[in-house]
Amino acid sequence: MGIILFKDVLLFDLQSFTELSLRLVLNCAVIYIVIFAIYYRKNKNAEYVLAFAVLNILIFFASSLLSHLRMETGFAFGLFAIFSILRYRTEQIKIKEMTFLFAVIIIAVINSLVTYKVALASIIFTDFVILMVLYYFESLFLQNAEKSMLVRYEKIELVAPEKREDLIIDLVKRTGLKIQSVEIESINLLQDTAQIKVTYHS
Repeated sequence: MGIILFKDVLLFDLQSFTELSLRLVLNCAVIYIVIFAIYYRKNKNAEYVLAFAVLNILIFFASSLLSHLRMETGFAFGLFAIFSILRYRTEQIKIKEMTFLFAVIIIAVINSLVTYKVALASIIFTDFVILMVLYYFESLFLQNAEKSMLVRYEKIELVAPEKREDLIIDLVKRTGLKIQSVEIESINLLQDTAQIKVTYHS
């Protein structure tokens, strides 16, 4: 009931597709709270938001679809070898590029899973969701999100709370950024410098 087969390929399984969709909704609701209500509200690090959201979706789908299969030993070692490449890379890769590298590897693994146990419809649905999540965060969220960075600042006299507006004006002039707020992380009185967390609009 609710199963469509074409030769040895499972095209659609209504029960599995429904379960996958419901688990995805629950997963997205929880991860939204973790990322936006807890992490991003204070840290304003947009690239890590991209990494958290995309990696969560990728691992969710990979785990959900692989749970239908009895993994052969060779396949398991193959996955281990693929992810070992990420660990033993020689070139330093930024967090965003690392996330996309992980995404294309997981997409390749997922798209190879169409069998009589994993429906083609589930694979297409998975690809669509991953593409939409990547597009949203890369083309929409990251372009408009507030970001933050740490700055070593030498005008120690402007660090005082009553000089906060002067501090922001000076930072805007020197960086050219649309600074929303600043937070003093630490002060080094020996070197007359301060570590400042700057939140700005990209």
